[in-house]
Amino acid sequence: MSRPLVEVADLSKIFDVSPPWLNRVVERKPRAFVHAVDGVSFNIERGKTLALVGESGCGKSTVARLLVGLYGTTRGAVKFDGEDISKTLSGSGAQKLRRRMQMIFQDPYASLNPRWKVLDIVAEPLREHGLVKTDAEATQQVGQLLASVGLNPADALKFPHQFSGGQRQRISIARALATQPEFLVCDEPTSALDVSVQAQVLNIMKDLQRKQGLTYLFISHNLAVVRHMADQIGVMYLGRLVEVADKGELFARPRHPYTRMLLDAIPDIHMTGRSRTPVQGEVPNPLNPPSGCSFHPRCPLANERCKTERPALLEIAGVRVACHAVQEGRAA
Repeated sequence: MSRPLVEVADLSKIFDVSPPWLNRVVERKPRAFVHAVDGVSFNIERGKTLALVGESGCGKSTVARLLVGLYGTTRGAVKFDGEDISKTLSGSGAQKLRRRMQMIFQDPYASLNPRWKVLDIVAEPLREHGLVKTDAEATQQVGQLLASVGLNPADALKFPHQFSGGQRQRISIARALATQPEFLVCDEPTSALDVSVQAQVLNIMKDLQRKQGLTYLFISHNLAVVRHMADQIGVMYLGRLVEVADKGELFARPRHPYTRMLLDAIPDIHMTGRSRTPVQGEVPNPLNPPSGCSFHPRCPLANERCKTERPALLEIAGVRVACHAVQEGRAA
């Protein structure tokens, strides 16, 4: 088998969120740290899509930024095509790596420079990487990129404020595709859009993946979107992966109680009458996470072991899951 395009091993990111030194001295408070990402490991095969899902604040977007080098890692490694990106980005191969991986951001209103025309926005990566030599060549390339995402090449002469949210996100996709990347990190690219517009943007992304062989990391909290886009799904809770499975397997037979909670939150439009187990409580404070399994205060299957021992992410019947109840056979 060929090597996965993206390999993530024991990835961790800790943020120092302490108040200023003088406040800590006066109020006699210790320094405070948040484990935004805590030991995450996964692989993404070439031409496939891995989706990360979970509630707000679980670390999905931090993983996205770590993968493209916007944040430095506290621990662990990210390998792209077999090379450690932390070493590549600090050396002579940084520009080549930047060209091969790009990111689509969540907010189409904040990610485009309002003072630039679309021509300059989309042509910027082309000029930065030396892919065009003249303005005429840049105009031609931008026109082709806009056409590939369903926009008119004449739109290149307009400003971002002249477009709707869905059109702006298409411009962001065109900009990301300008360097002909192999890997796209998509941080909730449709969450700010209307449902009908979401479908259009997602279909464009699926078509581009099929035509160009793109590999995606897709961040979302919308399970309907994930079901449409992903080949494999990773479920995150308080900075950790609790379940990783193929899409069909996860939706048909969710193992982890948290995954079941997320799926039970989807309205049952077919009125199947299947029993649901509501999970009480809210996400704990990440500054003071629970001991043992971080999900145990909300879990109907928790026992004493769950409160003291942190479960490892182990493979069980082709699914990677971090749950004592599943490993002991109590979750059937």
